Amino acid sequence: MRVPILILLSAILVLAAGCGGGNDKKLEEPISGLPEYLPRSMDFHIFYYAWYGTPEFDDEYRHWNHAVLEPDGSRTDISYPGGDDIGSNFYPRNGCYSSHDPETIARHCFEIRLSGAGVICVSWWGQGSFSNKSVPGILDAAWRHGLRVDFHIEPFEGRTAAATRGAIAYIIDEYGDHPAFYRTDRFGEKPMFYVYDSYLIDVDDWKMILTPGGANTIRGTEYDALVIGLLVEEDHLDFILDGGFDGCYTYFAIDGFTWGSTTTNWQDIAEWALDNETLFIPCIGPGYDDTRIRPWNAVNRRDRDRGEYYYAMFVETHRIQPSFIGITSFNEWHEGTQIEPAGAMSIEGYEYLDYSPVPHDFYLHKTRSLFSNYKYTFSH
Repeated sequence: MRVPILILLSAILVLAAGCGGGNDKKLEEPISGLPEYLPRSMDFHIFYYAWYGTPEFDDEYRHWNHAVLEPDGSRTDISYPGGDDIGSNFYPRNGCYSSHDPETIARHCFEIRLSGAGVICVSWWGQGSFSNKSVPGILDAAWRHGLRVDFHIEPFEGRTAAATRGAIAYIIDEYGDHPAFYRTDRFGEKPMFYVYDSYLIDVDDWKMILTPGGANTIRGTEYDALVIGLLVEEDHLDFILDGGFDGCYTYFAIDGFTWGSTTTNWQDIAEWALDNETLFIPCIGPGYDDTRIRPWNAVNRRDRDRGEYYYAMFVETHRIQPSFIGITSFNEWHEGTQIEPAGAMSIEGYEYLDYSPVPHDFYLHKTRSLFSNYKYTFSH
């Protein structure tokens, strides 16, 4: 039976909105009354984007007004204004929102809890970034909803291996004492950091911070953590080992887009990880469509097929039984990988996709359905 989401959500948002960040007394207990039939697993990590802004909260639209991109990644003079006209093939059911809005964050945490994922992996772009300013509110709301938070370290300006070490130290110092800060209950109770496009930095630089003998190593220090590098090409397996990473993840929700995200390779990667005592974290997604911001990229479009594409990716993770699974994504609207509810919307000259004929919250329930048959028992 489906959770009566609208009734529960309205009640929980009232409770959550009254619990502002920064008051430790309000973090002593999670929200009372979270239903016992919403168990979640800390082994399922969902990528979350905290880069959205609106005029109401942020004086301007941010990211909803995404530019159209060229194949080389450069931006054209065309960009979406935001509001009803956004840089996405889908439209969020609740409209454009700010990642700084406590009610939005509370709703997202409830929906993530509904999906069965236990860890929110926040896209993080540096100490002074818009996304970093969202972190305290996300941590507070995650705690109230029985979730945990880890970090997806993006290619922030000036990112090097040494700067990444500095980022890890900053995040642990700033947020490590928060009760929602994620540490594994296995592998030494360590924090976990995913590093996007890690292969763009020289392997010898990674050795300096990730191997025990490195001159600036985190190993054996208060900043020791599980650091997971991005696996794109096959030769990145050696890069992961040589650089001192604790494992690799695939991120992309496009089966066949990279060697790492090609599901037929996952069995071999899993065996490699076992042989080398390292982690392999495959990532699955419900589909992919970024043709509103990359009109030339239709070849990488993956139709959702009413959840069948999502199911097929999940089956491949089930075959190899990894320690963790990544979900791409909760709300990456630009690339159409979101499981956040979408709604019907049309503007002059364009009709957005939605999830019909399935309901707006279908992918939240689909995620829970997939994970409910996984090897790990959900916990309350």
